[in-house]
Amino acid sequence: MSSNRLTFEETGAHRWCIDTGLNRPGHTACYLLHDDGELAFVDTGTSNNVTGLLTLLQELGFAPEQVRWILPTHVHLDHAGGAGALLGHCKNAVLATHHKGLPHLLDPSRLQQGAMAVYGREMFQRSFGALVPAAEDRCHALHDGEQLTLGKRRLSFIDTPGHANHHGCFFDHENASLYTGDSFGLHYQELDCKGLPWLMATTTPVAFDPESWIKSLDKMMALQPERACITHFGPLPQPLNWQQQLRESIQCHADIALREERTGAREGRQQRLADALLEEMVTQVQQHNPEISRDHIERLLADDIWLNSQGLDVWLTRREKKHTGG
Repeated sequence: MSSNRLTFEETGAHRWCIDTGLNRPGHTACYLLHDDGELAFVDTGTSNNVTGLLTLLQELGFAPEQVRWILPTHVHLDHAGGAGALLGHCKNAVLATHHKGLPHLLDPSRLQQGAMAVYGREMFQRSFGALVPAAEDRCHALHDGEQLTLGKRRLSFIDTPGHANHHGCFFDHENASLYTGDSFGLHYQELDCKGLPWLMATTTPVAFDPESWIKSLDKMMALQPERACITHFGPLPQPLNWQQQLRESIQCHADIALREERTGAREGRQQRLADALLEEMVTQVQQHNPEISRDHIERLLADDIWLNSQGLDVWLTRREKKHTGG
């Protein structure tokens, strides 16, 4: 999406959820925070969104010079593809992200190669646009527990591996909002039933680690957040009430992969993983919301299931190498 006009919603005092328009409305968000004249973006969307983000600042009565922080939760391109380009337009900003992920924003060539391998060249160019390297002298590598200030408020960085080994969340102490990236899974509002959410793990390539993810969830929930601000998609109140659903989804994905592993068959493995995931997710959604048709579920989840199957396939390959010493 390259439109200059992004949709957004004010989700509380001085915070906005921005729909980047990637894939479809209600799929991918980033967040804008404001305090005492300073701004922070948590995640940025893709390079194609940057003009829209700058236009949005103008609509809200802000200037790019007020942006203090650009805070990708991790460097997957739907979260951080626009970070380097946005940094170039916000002369007072610092880009701060996980210390393991930052090198990939300084030199995004490996990110581009990996994304092209997953999505294909044509879809990559259409969805993500050109990747702009971030200026190293305006970047900061974050470590677990580090504190950032935005105006008069305090943001804590929480190291949360599991979806990716370079994933982190940002906790706003003033209003107990946890900006979770992908660490609180996928929540598409179209699948809600009577206000009750349905959550699904996201196991996209290449670093799914279910054991680490469960430990990360423990760390996140220990903060007693009042809302999880999810990139896919939107703020979810009272995440403590829904955490068990995500834990079960992580385990479900791992179990499907481990069943496939026990067959010992490599050829066609990813397709079988995708087929098994589809059947399981359709069953789960229809148990949660019987009024949703299978066709609608497939349309909403097809891309995620295909990416999840790729991630599980990579996880199994990594396990094989570990067991064989390769």
